Amino acid sequence: MATLEKIRNKAGLLVIVVGLALFAFIIGDFLNSGSTFFRQSQEKIAEVDGESITIQDYQERIDEMTEVYKMQSGSNNLPEEYAAQMRQSVFDGMVQDIILSEALYKLGMTVGAEELFDMVQGENISPIIQQMPMFNNPETGAFDKTALLNFLKTIDDDNIGNYSPEQQAQLLQAKNFWLFWEKNIKRQRMEQKYTTLLGKALAVNVLDAKASFSETEESADIVYAMQSYSSIPDSTINVSKQEIEQLYKQRKELYKQKEGKVIKYIAVDIRPSKEDYDKAAAEVESIREELATAERIADVVNENSEIPYIDAFFSENALDPEMKQFVTTASVGDIYGPAFENDKYRIFRLIDKAVAPDSVKVSHIMLANNGKEVALADSLMAVLKAGGDFAQLAQEFSTDQSAQNGGELGWFTEVAALRGLNEEFKHLIFSTPLNQVVQLKSTYGTHLVKVTERTANIPKYKIADIDITVTPSSKTYSNIYNELNQYITKNQDIAKMDETAKEAGYNVVSNITVTASDQTVGNIKNSRQIIRWAFQNSGGKISDIFECDDKFVVAAVQGTLKEGYRSLASVEAALKSELIARKKGEQIARDLKAKNLASLQAYAEAMGSQVDSVKFINFATRRITGIGAEPKLNAMISLAQPGRLSEPVSGTNGVYVFEVIHKEKEAKEYNEAEQIKTLEASNAYRYGYQAIQSLTNQAKIVDNRIRFY
Repeated sequence: MATLEKIRNKAGLLVIVVGLALFAFIIGDFLNSGSTFFRQSQEKIAEVDGESITIQDYQERIDEMTEVYKMQSGSNNLPEEYAAQMRQSVFDGMVQDIILSEALYKLGMTVGAEELFDMVQGENISPIIQQMPMFNNPETGAFDKTALLNFLKTIDDDNIGNYSPEQQAQLLQAKNFWLFWEKNIKRQRMEQKYTTLLGKALAVNVLDAKASFSETEESADIVYAMQSYSSIPDSTINVSKQEIEQLYKQRKELYKQKEGKVIKYIAVDIRPSKEDYDKAAAEVESIREELATAERIADVVNENSEIPYIDAFFSENALDPEMKQFVTTASVGDIYGPAFENDKYRIFRLIDKAVAPDSVKVSHIMLANNGKEVALADSLMAVLKAGGDFAQLAQEFSTDQSAQNGGELGWFTEVAALRGLNEEFKHLIFSTPLNQVVQLKSTYGTHLVKVTERTANIPKYKIADIDITVTPSSKTYSNIYNELNQYITKNQDIAKMDETAKEAGYNVVSNITVTASDQTVGNIKNSRQIIRWAFQNSGGKISDIFECDDKFVVAAVQGTLKEGYRSLASVEAALKSELIARKKGEQIARDLKAKNLASLQAYAEAMGSQVDSVKFINFATRRITGIGAEPKLNAMISLAQPGRLSEPVSGTNGVYVFEVIHKEKEAKEYNEAEQIKTLEASNAYRYGYQAIQSLTNQAKIVDNRIRFY
C-alpha cells in the first residue's frame, strides 16, 4: 500500500517523464524521416506553383537533349555555349509543362493517348516528325510514313538480344531519341490547344482587317531635312528632379527586376607569346620538310595535324577555297604552305589525282553475328547468282533497319563510306561493277553489298592536310596567370580597383548586372562559374582567378539588386536623357516655327543639314531607310498631302521637316475574308507567345539552379 501511495504522489512527475520520453521518440522519428525531407529540399532545383522539379529529373532531360544533339549533329562534343542553351531550354520546357498542364486541367482539356498515337503514327502526323530528314523519301524529299513506321517497328523489336552489342546500343539510342520527341510533341499539342482556344476568343473583326489593309495599301516617297538632338549640348537643357520622378512613376512597371548582382571584372586573353609564335614557325618548317619526303604520309599527318588523315578522294566542291585553289593548279607531290592566318598554320600535299564518280548508290543485306551468318551469306550469294531478287531477300533476311526499303542505304561519297563502315567498304563500293554483289565483314556482322548507281566521272583529289594552331605554351600560360594573381593579391580594395588595374595595364569593365538565370557574363564564354560565385558573395568581395575558355577573369561584387522594382537612382540617367531629348525636340520645333520658313531647302539651312529623300514609306514601315525607327514620322507621312511642306515633327532622334512628293496605292482589291484570315494567322504566334509568357509571369516560380549549375 505504501508503495502504491508513493506512486500516486509521484504520478505528476511520472506523467512528465513519460511525456518527455514519448516526445523524444516522436521528434527523433521525425528528425530521422526529416533527413529525407531535407535531402529532397536540397535536391529541388525549382518549384513551380508548388510542384517540385528535382535535380535528377532535370539532369535526365538535359542528358536526353544532349543525346539528341549528338545524333543530329553527328558530333560527340557539346560546346559549352550549347550546353548552357540546352540547360535553359530544358528548364523552360519543364516549367511550361507544369503551367500548361495546370491551365488545361482547369479548362477540362488534355492530350490523351489516342490523340498522341494519331500524331506520331496515325493519320495526322505531327509537323515535328514530318520535318525530320530521317523520315524523308530520298528521291522526292517528301515525308514518307512508311519510313516512320519501319523506324518505330525497329526500335520496338522485342528480340533485341539477337543483335550485336553495337546494334543494341544503336537501338537504345534511337529509342531514347524517339521518346524525347514524343514528349516535345505532346507539349507542343498542349500549347496549341491552349493558344487556339485563346485565338478563337480574340477573333479579328472587320475593322481590324480594314485598318491592317490600309496600313500597307498606300506608300509615299518623301524629301526631308533633319536636325539631330546632338546639335544642342545636353548641358543647356534643364531637367528637374520632379520631372524625372514623374516619368519614373509612369514607367515603373517596365522596371521590374529579378534578384541580381552588380559586378565588375578584369578579363585577360590567354594568347601565345612571341616565343610561342617563333617556336611554332620553326616546327612547322620542319614538318613541311618531313611531309615533302615522307613515304608514310598518313603517319606524318596524324602525328602533327589537328585533323586526322583521310585516305579518300574529294571532289572540288568538297574542298574549302584555299585547298581548291591549290589542287586545281598543283601536280601530284606538290606542297602548299605553310600559310598562316588566325593563329593557324596550314600545309597541303597533293597525294593523287583521279577521274571517277563522286558518289555511288548502295544496297546491302546485313547478317548479324550469331555463328550462322557465314553459311547464310553463302546460301544467299548462291540464290543471287541464280537470279534471286536482292530487295526481296533483304526484306526477309537483313537485320538492318534498311531491310524494309529493300536494303537500300542511299548515296555515299568516299568520305561518307569511311565514316559509315570501314576502309574495305569504301574500296568495294567504288571498285565493284554495277549490280555485282560482294561480301565483306564488319563489327556489325556479314554484309552482302551491291552498287546500283554511280554519278558521272569528275576530277577528284587525295590530299594530305596538316592544320596546326599556335597555342600558348605552359610557360606563357603560367606567366599570364602569375602576373594577374600578383595583381589581385596586392589589390583587394574594390573601391581602388579601376585605378590600380589601369596602372597594371588591365582594363576594368564595371556595372554589369547579372541574374541567377544568366549563363554568361557579357560575351565571355563559359563564364557561368563567375555568376555562381557572385551569388555566393556579398558586395566588396574580389574573386580568385577564373579560367573561361581563352580568358582569365577576376570579378568583384559591386552590390546586390533586390527582386522587385529597379530604384529610381539606377534608371535616372536613362530617364534624364529621354527628357532632355524631348525638351530639345520642343525647343528645335519652336525655334523653327518662329522663323516662318517656306521651303525645305530653307529648313535644311536653318537646321545645318541637307535635303535627303526616301521612297516607299507606309504606316506599317518599322524602320525608315537612312532614318531608323521613327513611328511618329511614319504616322505624319501617312496623313500628309502631296506637295505640302510639313511642320517640324519631333521624333526619337531629331526634328524632321518633310514633303511628300509622291503617293501611290497598290493595285490590289480589298478582300475582307482573306485579310481576316491573314491577320488571324499572323496573330496566332503572337497570342501563343504572350499567353505562355503571361502564364509563366503569373506562376510562382522558385529557381534554385544557381546552387547546381
